[in-house]
Amino acid sequence: MKAIIIDGYVDEPACFGVPPYISPYIRYIAGALRERGLQETDISLFTIDELRKSPNGASEPIKKADIIIVVSGMTVPGKYLRSTPINQGEIESIFSASNGLKILGGPIRLGYSLEGGKKAESKLINATDVIICRKDIEAFVYDVLERKTTNPEECQHRFRSVEEIGRWASKGTFIIKQHPDYPNVMCELETYRGCGRNQHCSFCTEPSYGSSDYRPIIDVISEVEGLYEKGARYFRIGRQPDILSYHAKDKGGQIPEPDPEAILSLYKGIRNVAPQLKVLHMDNANPGTIATYPELCKEIFKTIVKYHTAGDVAALGMESADPIVVKANKLKAMPDEIFEAIKLINEVGRMRGNNGMPEILPGINLVHGLIGESKKTFDLNYEFLKHVIDSDLLLRRINIRQVMAFPNTLMYGNDELVRKHKQIFLKYKEKIRKNIDLPMLQKVVPTGTILRDIMCEINDGKMCFGRQMGSYPLLVGIPTNMPLGRFIDATVTRHGHRSITGVPYPLDINTATIPLIQEVPGIGKKQATDIKRKAPFTSKDDFIKRIGSEEILPYINI
Repeated sequence: MKAIIIDGYVDEPACFGVPPYISPYIRYIAGALRERGLQETDISLFTIDELRKSPNGASEPIKKADIIIVVSGMTVPGKYLRSTPINQGEIESIFSASNGLKILGGPIRLGYSLEGGKKAESKLINATDVIICRKDIEAFVYDVLERKTTNPEECQHRFRSVEEIGRWASKGTFIIKQHPDYPNVMCELETYRGCGRNQHCSFCTEPSYGSSDYRPIIDVISEVEGLYEKGARYFRIGRQPDILSYHAKDKGGQIPEPDPEAILSLYKGIRNVAPQLKVLHMDNANPGTIATYPELCKEIFKTIVKYHTAGDVAALGMESADPIVVKANKLKAMPDEIFEAIKLINEVGRMRGNNGMPEILPGINLVHGLIGESKKTFDLNYEFLKHVIDSDLLLRRINIRQVMAFPNTLMYGNDELVRKHKQIFLKYKEKIRKNIDLPMLQKVVPTGTILRDIMCEINDGKMCFGRQMGSYPLLVGIPTNMPLGRFIDATVTRHGHRSITGVPYPLDINTATIPLIQEVPGIGKKQATDIKRKAPFTSKDDFIKRIGSEEILPYINI
């Protein structure tokens, strides 16, 4: 039997799988196939980008495959640098080319939309011979191969168990070698899923996975060990709604009590089996957990800083600074609690790490169009962010989006405010980008900061855009074309609203172009032209003698 997995990419609040990320879904499916007797050589992986670049290159394998599995779904669509998640037309095109068993799954089961502010459609595909997994696609694939049936009525839709994931995660590690970004692929790691709160945010899809199902610590560590042996060096503990609640203790309250020892065992164990890893980051942290258990959470963040890699981000689901909206949508924390969470993370993690970024900073998610939103909501959100920056606190990024309403959530059918407040939203968003994002970025990475290990990803005209591997990496624009896939260090020279401009560090002043030279701190176009005209220089002393400037010496190489 031959199986093909198509990675159409996923983007959920608690799981990311857009390149250079690879989601757990892909690896779990590969592991389930292996456990059903398929050999590694019988299982192929294609990303949707690969199919777009070579539409005919995979047509024959798809046609000959016995089973085609497409994984996709966006519940929080974003903007992506060089990859775009699969669309419905592409899904239908792939399945129409196949003569085998056709399976579609992932978070797309909850509904489909390409952008926020629009209701997710429940009708996914017109083809009648495609089986749409209504629960876990990896469990479905595992079961359907046992039953050997293509009749949807005979197929079981169920959630997988943590014991199954423990096996499939390790058996599926081999698939990362087939990812087009390998070995520079970021492995998203799952610790648990399902929200542990007694009530859920009005728009959240995490409750659709059931109650929290904590994976055993040893299983996560074993998975990392297997990935590391296959060449993985980049990891993010991102697939959970709240890292602070991993193996938390239910005390009968609204929020379970964190277990710092569990987090310590996890991080220490990962470092032991992957000693030369290059990135270890995290994602979601519930600000309500921090507000309820500040000392326990501070201990956890200290553990994270000890064992992680710098540039980490703790994404806080704030959603709104309007108390009326917080209550109406059963959100996680009030504005003053969010502010204290930001202070706590800054206290532990704002020192600069060895890659040029602060060790760990909070990120803020703001969602608009929620129940109870008014014009005052926009003012309250802006005032909150202004208070943060005026208090000399750092945020790595501020994510502002309009709600996407999914079936079986409180927001479904109650999203009329998205359209009503559209113009207010656009003006407010631009105001934040200009008055908050820009000065905040100047604080996070001041001019002259050296950022290490930036991967060059795309050339766009006369600019190259790259990012560090990590959680919510900062976009860096370099005013020249660069070899793609190459890692470089860069000096920060200018700031945009959500990105920075930089030049390679150290800059070879004898070969650099004028656009690069004039970007160096302290140099303008006129002096850059003079430097270029007088090059080459034999030494830094020669440079000082002929140019008369020492300001740029820390950033150049002669």
